[in-house]
Amino acid sequence: MQRYMTQQRRLLLDYLKAHADQSVSARQIAGELGSQDVSISAVYRNLAALEQDGSIRKVSAPGTRESYYQYLGGHCCEHLHLSCKKCGKTFHMDEAQTEALVSTIAKLDHFALDRADTVLYGLCKQCVERKDGES
Repeated sequence: MQRYMTQQRRLLLDYLKAHADQSVSARQIAGELGSQDVSISAVYRNLAALEQDGSIRKVSAPGTRESYYQYLGGHCCEHLHLSCKKCGKTFHMDEAQTEALVSTIAKLDHFALDRADTVLYGLCKQCVERKDGES
């Protein structure tokens, strides 16, 4: 079924492309696009369509019901992703480190890792530093 590129979908896609290095929630997106008459229901509806098309990835935050979305264009599919459980930011793993890890898993476990769909969870540098500062 062909989908039309509505103004709301275009605004959403442009927002996701501009934040391709981040995972963002539907609430964050609606907050940013609300001034352009994009409702939260339109955000959810269009996110579902973009996910179905393979344009974005949906990741559920561990231990919560919150979901985050990330645009999959460009070089995103070549990297593994690191997602901070505290702040929700998602980062690309360094290309050389990605290649080393993927090769090691393939060699030792005879398993082909899907780079585009692999997310490793932990704490980012800033959250680790904040946590150490609280002690």
